[in-house]
Amino acid sequence: MARAALRILDELGLPDLTMRRLAADLGVQPSALYWHYPNKQTLLAELADRIVHRGAAEQSTAGWDERVRQEALALRGALLAYRDSAEIVSSSLALGLGENPAHRRLRGAFEGGPFDPATVASAAATMLHFVLGHVSLEQQRSHYDRLGALEGRTVPLEASEGDFLFGVDTIIAGLRQRAASAAEALGG
Repeated sequence: MARAALRILDELGLPDLTMRRLAADLGVQPSALYWHYPNKQTLLAELADRIVHRGAAEQSTAGWDERVRQEALALRGALLAYRDSAEIVSSSLALGLGENPAHRRLRGAFEGGPFDPATVASAAATMLHFVLGHVSLEQQRSHYDRLGALEGRTVPLEASEGDFLFGVDTIIAGLRQRAASAAEALGG
């Protein structure tokens, strides 16, 4: 069922992923879907978890900063693999649905650094918000490009992988500086 929903999502986009369309695709009555998912948002939360689980970074012995960078890149890749996925993951997070594997993975990468638990949680949330926002912009641009809405227009804000990495590296550098300042305050 979730695989069929992901296929519809990728082919047609989120607005056309309806319970009725999914049921027709599966050859069942729409009411049959509600045995598995009480509503569409629950289905979308399942899809969000599947999308994010798809792209976990490989286990690494690198430092915390490189592990965070690898997780951010892996998450971006997983999100870009499916149309409208940033919107689906964002809405599931906003509603507190699903397992939230993206935050958990980022938190795990930050835990190897010189941070207290509150900073780890905030740093992971900050990176997750950046990744979701950037991918959302990339996906919207792609959608508008498919529609021909951007043809011949210069768009002032880039949404490239280079800009993504600049943002990730800037967040990491800020956290590195924060850790150094905290260590200095404790030592002196």
